[in-house]
Amino acid sequence: MNRFALAVSTGIARVTEAALGPYQTAMIRIGFSATWLLFLLREFPHRQELYGPDGPWSWNLAEQLVSLNGAFTALMWSNGQFWFETVYVLAVVSSVLLLLGRHTRAMSVVFMVGVLSLQNRSIFMGDGGDNVLHLMCIYLVFTRCGQVWSLDERRARRTREAHARGERVVDRVGPALWGVLGLVLVSAAFLDRLSGDWVVPALLWTLWLAQALWWAVGRFTRSGQSRIMLDVIANIVHNGALLVIMAEACLIYATAGWYKIQGSRWQDGTAVYYPLHLESFSPWPALADLLSANGVMVMLVTYGTVAVQVAFPFTLFNRRVKNVLLAAMITEHAVIAVVLGLPFFSLAMIAADSVFLPTSFLRRLGDGAARVRTRLWACLAPVGDGLGAGLLGQGVPKGRPTPAGHRTPGRPGPPTEPGSTKTPRPADRPGDNPGDPENPGHRHVGFPA
Repeated sequence: MNRFALAVSTGIARVTEAALGPYQTAMIRIGFSATWLLFLLREFPHRQELYGPDGPWSWNLAEQLVSLNGAFTALMWSNGQFWFETVYVLAVVSSVLLLLGRHTRAMSVVFMVGVLSLQNRSIFMGDGGDNVLHLMCIYLVFTRCGQVWSLDERRARRTREAHARGERVVDRVGPALWGVLGLVLVSAAFLDRLSGDWVVPALLWTLWLAQALWWAVGRFTRSGQSRIMLDVIANIVHNGALLVIMAEACLIYATAGWYKIQGSRWQDGTAVYYPLHLESFSPWPALADLLSANGVMVMLVTYGTVAVQVAFPFTLFNRRVKNVLLAAMITEHAVIAVVLGLPFFSLAMIAADSVFLPTSFLRRLGDGAARVRTRLWACLAPVGDGLGAGLLGQGVPKGRPTPAGHRTPGRPGPPTEPGSTKTPRPADRPGDNPGDPENPGHRHVGFPA
């Protein structure tokens, strides 16, 4: 009984004390925002035909469909050209900001509105990846997806450093953004544009009020108990959403695998052959002919695809086998993107798969990206004028004295007086701060994300 109680208390502490999977959540944020951004940019010259008020799927047809299914889409608030261009541009901007991790809470909501508005406006546009993106954009708003690899993480670190120096930092952009989004939401409700299915409007109202409560508690309450309680609630919601995302990915593969088993072409091992010879899915006919020339290879790929999709949900408890199947599925989607010409479907599925990637691999990936960025800055920065040194944290330019109390960029620690031997406090050294996102081994309730 004591062991059971200890296990339950440990599990509760694990779920409530921290938002789990920060690197996996960041990969989901980056993956889906990049997929949607690339799609919008590629289809920018064709946006009128896809989603415009005068496109083949006209505004009147879309209005009739929305009145029947009650789907949420901001494009149906007006049939004007200016409103359509505004929604499309906002979808692009929100994708960029979410990709960079700037004001991720607000941008994840705007990102969701953009995805739902365009996809529900023209439901026949997509290649299968749109369904995955449609679901994941809703789950994403419940996650704390800006903990790592984001501008929000860097801003939070600088804010903590400023507070340690006794400085006061006031965020004016966040409240202003909240006010603008609230004005749009109130106007839409006043003009009766939120009619239909109540789920998305209720979600928007809840998120807007929750953000106001979060800001008010952090701004006006002196005791930290209220903020800790909000952090606990946010961690529980984040971890629950992360679990739902993992279950959704498993469900996608399980249903796809079991439906394939029922098909006769998948049973006789020839199913992969036919898509390679469809004109609509053959951007590289010579490559498709090369891959389908060997009958044994076609049979192995056909059976292997079914086996991997069916077995994957059952391998989550075995790390090594799971990683092998995960690499196989990511490779399969990369091949589909090139051979069948379905890049956005493959990107969406790879983004969904990234929730299962090991943390150690993602940390190495982040370190490698940081080294590439440093080398890129070194190549682009002017040589000899000190600008590159300042950007790269290599110290002050040569020949210029270091002023008293100056702290060299890139080196931790508060300013010190000339001749002082005082060492920085442990909380000022990266990795020793329990709330430092670069040291996820330490968990701290109250980490802003």
